[in-house]
Formats: sequence, structure tokens, C-alpha cells
Amino acid sequence: MSDKLAHHDPAALRDALRAHTPARVGLRSAGRSLATSEILDLNWSLAQARDALHTPLSVVTLVPACAAEGWMPLRAHSAAQDRSEYLRRPDLGRQLSEASRETLTTQHTQPRPLAIVLADGLSSLAVERHALPLLVALRNLSPEVVTAPLVIAEQARVALGDEIGELLDAELILFMIGERPGLSSPDSLGVYLTWSPKRGRTDAERNCISNIRPEGLRYAEAAEKIAFYLRAARQLGRTGVDLKEDSLLPHQT
Repeated sequence: MSDKLAHHDPAALRDALRAHTPARVGLRSAGRSLATSEILDLNWSLAQARDALHTPLSVVTLVPACAAEGWMPLRAHSAAQDRSEYLRRPDLGRQLSEASRETLTTQHTQPRPLAIVLADGLSSLAVERHALPLLVALRNLSPEVVTAPLVIAEQARVALGDEIGELLDAELILFMIGERPGLSSPDSLGVYLTWSPKRGRTDAERNCISNIRPEGLRYAEAAEKIAFYLRAARQLGRTGVDLKEDSLLPHQT
């Protein structure tokens, strides 16, 4: 962008920047206030973010969709009884309910190299829209994904995956969760990978890939990164701060 354009044509600069980012750049004004169209757009985006936060996960459609792709998902629920309690008590979202703990305990027949969790988190829309397409893209790069047990978890926080992975005796847990909705991204999916999951793991012991959606990090790109982390975690025997994203090698074996 030339200095001349920035100095003499601010509208052109604004339009050029808007072509490259969904961020609100150079909002139109009416006198000293925002233009009505801008206020309406902000209110619409805020409503979308609130809906994403409060809308329950549609398990009734997600389960058959997973089954159609070859996964027969298990069900789990955190200790948070409902959405209101989940939002007020993050600690309960990190613990399994007693019923879910008993159910998953019966599934422990032998050690597993990988377990996968689809969790509603703070945006059930993200999981419903993006988790399955991402898994389909990933299974072409990591065959272990095809046979990994799949758990659908409701009212879940990231740390819930540690307890699920521990009960399933999984070497690695791949945790897909709806991220906190923003004014330009109500359906952003995050993926967390944790080696040797167990209760008490910290965020420093996992790797995260965020903003997975068609308008952000696309499925194929995200799948490439996840496949790398799966390989690298097995090579190093750990995840987290010791596994840096800047060491990514697309065809590392």
C-alpha cells in the first residue's frame, strides 16, 4: 500500500484492508457516532456470539454423522449439570460426571495409542460444523485416527480430555473443542493434543491449534499440523512447550 494512497484516499485504504481481514477497520461514522449500519452489524455479530455460547450441542445429529463416517461415538458429560452451571463453574467442566466415569471405565480393555474427544466447549456450532470434516481430512494422513475411540463430551472444558484419556488408557488424547466466540468468529474450532493424559496435566503440557474453520485455518492445513504433532509426540514422548510449532516439517517421518 503506497503512502500516497493512505494519505489522499483513506476510503481506498480502508477498503483494501477490509479485503484482507474480517476485523472492523475504519468503521463508518455519522457525526461523532458510528453509522447506524455499523451499529446494527455489531449487534448482529454480538447476537451470533451469544447464540454460539448458549446453544446446546446437537448430539442427536452429530452421533449419526460420525457413524456415517465409520466412528461409533461414546457419550460423556462433565460434572456441570446444565449450561448455566457450566458457564458459572469452569471447574465442573473439567471433571467427568460419575455416570460418565463409570461408562468410560467399562471401555478400558487394553491400552490405546490414541483417543479422540469432540467437546462443545464455548461454541457448539464449531464442533457441529468443523470437527467431522477435520477428522475426515486427518484420517488420510494419520491412519490411527480411523480406529481411535471417539467420545462426544458435553459441557466440557479442555482438561476434561485428560480424565477421559486416563480412563481409556490412551497414549495420546486429541481434543477438539469449540473456542470462545468472537465478533467475527462464532464457530472457531480449537484442537489440543496431550501426551499421556491424566488428571492434573497443565496447559504447558499440551499443544494447541486454533481458529480452525473455512475462514481461518482450513481443514487440510489443520490436518497437516495435527498429523505432525501426532508423529512428533510419539518420537519425543511428550507434548507441550518442548514440542514447538516452528519446528514443523511438512513431510517429517
